[in-house]
Amino acid sequence: MVATLRYYAPMQNIHKKIVIRLLLGWLSLSLVIGGAVFYLEMEKVDKLVLGLAVKESQPFTVEFDRASASQVETLKQKADEFLKGHFIVLELYDEHKKQILEQVSSGREEIEQKLKQYVHPFPLENVTYYKKFWIDRQLFLQVLLPLRDKSGELIGYFEGVYQVDAETLREIETDITRTLLLVVIVTLITTIMLYPIIISLNRGLIKLTSDLLKGNIELMDVLGSAIAKRDSDTNAHNYRVTIYTVRIAEALGLSSAQIRNLIAGAFLHDVGKIGISDNILLKPARLSDEEFAVMRSHVRLGVDIISKSNWLVGAREVVEFHHEKFDGSGYMKGLKGKGIPLNARIFTIADVFDALTSKRPYKEPFGFEEAMDLMQHDSGRHFDPELLHTFSGIAHSLYQEANHAEDSTLEALLNRLVTKHFFNGGP
Repeated sequence: MVATLRYYAPMQNIHKKIVIRLLLGWLSLSLVIGGAVFYLEMEKVDKLVLGLAVKESQPFTVEFDRASASQVETLKQKADEFLKGHFIVLELYDEHKKQILEQVSSGREEIEQKLKQYVHPFPLENVTYYKKFWIDRQLFLQVLLPLRDKSGELIGYFEGVYQVDAETLREIETDITRTLLLVVIVTLITTIMLYPIIISLNRGLIKLTSDLLKGNIELMDVLGSAIAKRDSDTNAHNYRVTIYTVRIAEALGLSSAQIRNLIAGAFLHDVGKIGISDNILLKPARLSDEEFAVMRSHVRLGVDIISKSNWLVGAREVVEFHHEKFDGSGYMKGLKGKGIPLNARIFTIADVFDALTSKRPYKEPFGFEEAMDLMQHDSGRHFDPELLHTFSGIAHSLYQEANHAEDSTLEALLNRLVTKHFFNGGP
């Protein structure tokens, strides 16, 4: 069995969980894919803006040659005319990277000062360098181009700062927004289409899991009932003691996960008695010391039996410790007080109450009042006083509900409790 009682997850909220996980998946995919698309779109923007800048710079760069390097005034006039376009800064360098000219568009000196804080390298002879800058919510591209003469020989460098105009910037932002929105919508549609597929697959898995769980519970019931019938000809004891145990746990406000373990432990608390011979188990008189020692070994045998199943790991506390006593005088380990697991302390109260109020081969049943008086006398010795106090508040109604009920009635009541905590309960 894949799941154990301790980790069994209820399936009633499976649709909600799938929706939440699909939404989280959609958000994650949108972020990842959107991030990748945004990066690619920005690469396209770089190429677009760079193309615009290079194209606009061509009329100036094509006319530049070594001879004009000394004609600074002529270059300045050309630069002034050139800077009426999108370029706001222009710098020229000779082939030795010595600045020949620096010209800034009127009113843009502040931007030039901001850009000067960014040191940039000169490109290799065959490489164009560029870098984007956002300044005051405006996009600028710093471009550095190698310049060549007609023979292809390097003769200098052109550097310019290109300002993307507002209309182009709006088009860029609109295109990016449209593309990212498309990514989000397509991802959402894909996620929505996955929902019925996952639900369909999960429905089959839930049915299989539910069938497996029911099968395990039935086997647990069969095994517990087989042991119970060695003591009597009915399953009534197992049914009653399990009902009492669950009701006490509910009164204490325990979780369904704890109650599932209690149910398993209650079903199988005496499973080790399968290894006890009939002449001891069914003896109508008090057992001798030697016989009682053999009877006590059913605890060890029970632990050994359930340890073969991971699914029954939660039942061990009850199977192993339900004969411990609050004052430490019980067996097998002589645990004391809160050192005894809570589930075992709860079950002990239910088990003893049913034993006192039921007919056994060696005794007649006690009445309710007499049974409760005997248990109160053992408060703090056999039983946890706090748990016994809780039980006392519900004991009479439990007694009336279950003590004289037919096996079929007890089975139906127990089935409702099992369904509640195994199939409709919380974690």
